[in-house]
Amino acid sequence: MNQPTLSDLESLARAAGKILYDGYETDHDVQLKGVIDLVTEIDHKSEKFLLEEIQCRWPSSRFVAEESGESGSGELTWYIDPLDGTVNYAHGVPIFCMSIACAWEGQTRLAAVYDPMRDEMFSAERGRGAQMNARPLQVTRVAELRQALLVTGFPYNTWTAKVNNLEYFGRFARMTQGVRRLGSAALDICYVAAGRFDGYWELSLQPWDLAAGGLIAEEAGARVTNLQGGDDYLSPPPSVLAAGPSLHGKMLEVLDQP
Repeated sequence: MNQPTLSDLESLARAAGKILYDGYETDHDVQLKGVIDLVTEIDHKSEKFLLEEIQCRWPSSRFVAEESGESGSGELTWYIDPLDGTVNYAHGVPIFCMSIACAWEGQTRLAAVYDPMRDEMFSAERGRGAQMNARPLQVTRVAELRQALLVTGFPYNTWTAKVNNLEYFGRFARMTQGVRRLGSAALDICYVAAGRFDGYWELSLQPWDLAAGGLIAEEAGARVTNLQGGDDYLSPPPSVLAAGPSLHGKMLEVLDQP
């Protein structure tokens, strides 16, 4: 099997990131996938580039992509979010990225998350650690919630969903140094890997939101699970809890409270 390398993923991420960068703060064709779920022509342009490039270089590929869904077949599975943080992007808020991961033999093996505004490339290869612009990443050793700075996000059906994360947000806001909401799941989890946040949780995500960032956080030393503590955080319905090993259990206790 012709397998990609981490350098291949970083190159793809950087090229797609240039599409995002070049389109930033231009007039966009914004469409609604849901009440507050946006998509722009840049999402489609970035994804089209990635699908075509990957299909050309690795024909035996299956895709799980945000805008086009599942397609193709083969030994390689690619998880692609061509623009994570579309609401930010459409409003001119410079917090967004692109995310790409490649899996084979039942495991995510390679991952890259690129923030073109800060020129930060987060990447990882299973078993070989994680890095940001070639600098090794390591999660924090914070073990107490009162010392922790956390980050989270909210589902697109917040207006109507019975479980919408607001209750959890309130709990953690009263127990920690703060809870941030950046608007990009991939960057949230990469920031945990980089030690910028101590922990991250979120409900109602999709595999393309988590595949790359999850591997990067794991390789940086984080414990990454679903909200029930299970290791398979990509299976439906995807949810995620990522934190250093000492903090993870304490966050899980809070999330388990009725």
